[in-house]
Amino acid sequence: MYKLRKSETINIPIFTQDLMGALIRISALVLRQLYLLKRSWPRIIELMYWPTIQMIMWGLVTTFLADKSGWIAQAGGVLIAGVLLWDVVFRGQIGLSLAFLEEMWSRNLGHLFSSPMRSWELIISLMLISLLKTSIGITGAVIFAAILYEFNILELGFPLIAFFFCLICMGWAIGLMIAGLLMRYGLGAENLAWLVIFAFAPLSCIYYPMSILPDWLEPIASLVPASHIFEGMRAILVDGVFHSSLLWRALILNLVYLLVGIIIFLWMFRSARIRGLIHQMGE
Repeated sequence: MYKLRKSETINIPIFTQDLMGALIRISALVLRQLYLLKRSWPRIIELMYWPTIQMIMWGLVTTFLADKSGWIAQAGGVLIAGVLLWDVVFRGQIGLSLAFLEEMWSRNLGHLFSSPMRSWELIISLMLISLLKTSIGITGAVIFAAILYEFNILELGFPLIAFFFCLICMGWAIGLMIAGLLMRYGLGAENLAWLVIFAFAPLSCIYYPMSILPDWLEPIASLVPASHIFEGMRAILVDGVFHSSLLWRALILNLVYLLVGIIIFLWMFRSARIRGLIHQMGE
């Protein structure tokens, strides 16, 4: 067997080294959040708590309305499905925002960017952490919906995967915008992490069709990706029809939202570095 002499070295392409380094840093940041979850059972319970509570509450409303409304009786799972899918947006956004806030609260941003960590690596890490937390939270609510109300959202079939992807992408986009503002304006903007997403709720048409909105508001609602997803969800549950055009509109809008979110994050990151704010952030 041939052995390398001491004077011989193995040349690894710079691109490969760079990619390996990026993957290691992304994995390290995700692993840090996993350790936080592993060592704190209240964090795991909190991930499932709100989706489950909302599902139970709206499940009771649906049960009540099933005897009062022919439309609801035809599709008794519409409200429950709306709650579950809306929580994907909310959890996607809050999961990303809180992961970023964890770094701010622990004064860790300065340490992260003193390392070879780059801004796009942080963005990917935050998205993966958000995906993990959203999956845990929604799984609990889906199980309880099946047990308590005999509603299985998985019956939506393949479109459910596309719906989930579109909704969590919208959550990521909003979360990145908020993270950018937090980086620029500090913890004084912390409440945005909990407030901004609910401004989109009325325009997302979670529990009602877009057609009932005032005429002047419909064009605005049509610019929200989630509104097309919820229209598509109701079409499947009520009419048994999948409108691919609604999904494509949501996908295109999500690409725009994500692009804007990334641009705002990078812009605010650059501004914070120039002003020397990154090392000053924390409780």
